[in-house]
Amino acid sequence: MGRGKLRIYLGAAPGVGKTYAMLSEAHRRIERGTDCVVAVVEHHGRPRTEVMLHGLEQIPRRTLEYRDTVFTEMDVDAVLARRPRVALVDELAHTNVPGSRNEKRWQDVENLLAAGIDVVSTVNIQHLESLGDVVESITGVRQRETVPDEVVRRADQIELVDMSPQALRRRMAHGNVYQPDKVDAALSNYFRPGNLTALRELALLWVADRVDEYLNAYRSEHQVSRIWGSRERIVVGLTGGREGRTLLRRAARLAEKGAGGEVMAVYIARSDGLTSASPKELAVQRTLVEDLGGTFHHVVGDDVPAALLAFARGVNATQIVLGVSRRKSWQYVFGPGVGATVARDSGPDLDVHLITHDEAGKGRGLPVARGARLGRARTVSGWLVGTVGPLLLAPLLAAFETDLGLANDMLLFLTLTVAAALLGGLLPALAAAVLGSLLLNWFFTPPVHTLTVDDPTNIVAIVVFIGVAVAVASVVDLAARRTQQAARLRAESEILSFLAGSVLRGETSLEALLERVRETFGMESVALLERESDVDPWTCAGSVGPRQMDRPEAADVDMPVGDHMALALSGRVLPAEDRRVLAAFAAQAAVVLDRRRLQQEADQAKALAEGNRIRTALLAAVSHDLRTPLAGIKAAVSSLRSDDVAWSREDEAELLAGIEYGADRLDHLVGNLLDMSRLQTGTVTTLIREIDLDEVVPMALGGVPEGSVGLEIPESLPMVAVDPGLLERSVANIVENAVKYSPPGTPVQVSASALGGRVEVRVTDRGPGVPDEAKDRIFAPFQRHGDAPRGTGVGLGLAVARGFAEAMGGTLDAEDTPGGGLTMVLTVRAAPNGSGPDTASSGTGPAVDASTSAGAAPSADTADDASGGTPTSAERRTG
Repeated sequence: MGRGKLRIYLGAAPGVGKTYAMLSEAHRRIERGTDCVVAVVEHHGRPRTEVMLHGLEQIPRRTLEYRDTVFTEMDVDAVLARRPRVALVDELAHTNVPGSRNEKRWQDVENLLAAGIDVVSTVNIQHLESLGDVVESITGVRQRETVPDEVVRRADQIELVDMSPQALRRRMAHGNVYQPDKVDAALSNYFRPGNLTALRELALLWVADRVDEYLNAYRSEHQVSRIWGSRERIVVGLTGGREGRTLLRRAARLAEKGAGGEVMAVYIARSDGLTSASPKELAVQRTLVEDLGGTFHHVVGDDVPAALLAFARGVNATQIVLGVSRRKSWQYVFGPGVGATVARDSGPDLDVHLITHDEAGKGRGLPVARGARLGRARTVSGWLVGTVGPLLLAPLLAAFETDLGLANDMLLFLTLTVAAALLGGLLPALAAAVLGSLLLNWFFTPPVHTLTVDDPTNIVAIVVFIGVAVAVASVVDLAARRTQQAARLRAESEILSFLAGSVLRGETSLEALLERVRETFGMESVALLERESDVDPWTCAGSVGPRQMDRPEAADVDMPVGDHMALALSGRVLPAEDRRVLAAFAAQAAVVLDRRRLQQEADQAKALAEGNRIRTALLAAVSHDLRTPLAGIKAAVSSLRSDDVAWSREDEAELLAGIEYGADRLDHLVGNLLDMSRLQTGTVTTLIREIDLDEVVPMALGGVPEGSVGLEIPESLPMVAVDPGLLERSVANIVENAVKYSPPGTPVQVSASALGGRVEVRVTDRGPGVPDEAKDRIFAPFQRHGDAPRGTGVGLGLAVARGFAEAMGGTLDAEDTPGGGLTMVLTVRAAPNGSGPDTASSGTGPAVDASTSAGAAPSADTADDASGGTPTSAERRTG
């Protein structure tokens, strides 16, 4: 009896249709005559899913009692006794009630599979064990029911059930997922558009990785060496020369022509660690390929064409981009070159592009071997062993009357030669070989104590001894030097890997990078110097250490970076082989400095552009919105001062009310302009303290008509860490904006809930709403969406509200209200020691009575203490 097969429907979130797809598959299999039963399916009261159960055989569930409550679970024994061909098991990550056969439902599925029963199941991406922390950081909710990734990976088939966040939210708003009383809470918390988009991306990426695994496993199982061009993967062969930049840009253009193209740059170094590549140029090219969206790979191989083709086939590449050879014409007598060899051996499934460049035909330098220095102590020890050792060994052997034989004497002298090579390198070993051969001839080759040799075989033995000694010494010396080189290159590679990774990710500032240089080379001080031209004085762009250097000549070591920049180090003189790594550090320091300056210029340009836009909008506002109430006040005052008309008490009261209304509007508009000016200049000072929302939010409703706002703040909410004055102003501006656009007779709803370490205040209206493309634009200063009439404000209310929210470390965003309208979501930080629910609150706890608190206004002392002098909502409202 073979093992059953597992098919899983994977979704990004509840409600995307996994169970519906599973039941549809069951109906298709039954129509084909397959014995299929429902072991357990959770329809959660969804009518369309429940209808799909009709016509399917359902195995009765097992009833269990736990803590005086009755539960039902899948009856594994009943399913095994029934032995269907296919069993439907919903919610693979479900935790069974204590007393069940297994703790987890996926373990029940393992029992069915082991019995030879095929299983069709469902699971959401957030229930995978490895993604628990990621999902919690996205949604703020920790998933307690998980399934090991390996269980899902072992599935024979995984089918993604996908749905866009907008479609899923519409499905929920129509009541197809949850009951109507739970829809608003779900849409406001877990099912927010951002959460759904992130979960959908996780699901798509996870399934894409599984597809790659299936493809690679299939190609390996069937020994498919031929490349399958499922998507364009372009490998760029780099030599470390300047032409690499041209090749990378050309490869990026090739990748853009096909959807999903990928660029992989590869540099192949020889296994002996010798290279003619410029570390500075390789660092620049690594940065370039990362900026182009590709990846950089470092591969070791003595046969460059073979290593390049092996890498390309290993990553299932479809194209290789190489530069035209830099060889001169006469250099082709040594071979056809890398490009021609790769093109010849690539085969029909791998395209090779040879790109012309400025360096073509100009020749190339040969790698220069740099021997590892063995140190003074080892060199002296090698010479002592190679010279003194044979002089001591020869008399010692001669003193023994027993004749060991010429062969054994040679082996002893050869041992000293090998020891000299291990300690001091080749030259001490050669000295030991020559001296040993002379001593062998003098003491042990008849006639002794002469340099003549009677027996020709002894001559051959001495010659062989010299040859073997030299050969062994050369090999041992080479091995020792290669070991030293490998250790050094490993240290260099670790340094360069750290350097490239941290700088490319933007994690290293200039000062931190210079400090890393100082620690790596054991220097006293390090500085990056620059100047505008050859005649200008040097200036310091950044430095670390006690010593200040004003020019490269004053440093112990200087590394030029271009024509007008240098990295200066003081403390000691570096050996020549250290300058290669130092050149990479210098190049990266220049990149970090350029990045910092570009960021500063971008910030300045953005600030200037924003300032110009603000000034232009302010002139428009002053020319119209501020003049309108002034015109009304002027007309009313002129009428009252007119001697030609006798005004009644009612008329005078109406004119005075108009003057008061215009003055209030002016105060309101000027207040928002001043607030916006404070935000633009960064002079807003926050006084953060812990406070309950129900102490602040009701005060913000004093400026709206009575009965126009419904307030619901649960008492179970944790305290928040905010500036009470700024929070009150933000809520007041948001509420007044919502009341302005809400239909008559439809109150605006203000509710609050907790989500992880944040607290949300949601202001919901049933107005016309705002399109998705305009949701960010409504928070810009001097912006009014739609057909808002002129004179109702200058469009600063929401801009000021978001600015105050961000000043407190919070956020303000706009969402669609299910059924029509707009919901403003103000998120602030919960107090560190505040009490409240661990998970998202549904907002159904005891609420503050809006009818008794909406009109309350704080006293002057309370307002000043709470906001540090910021005018309260009773004094100033949004525009």
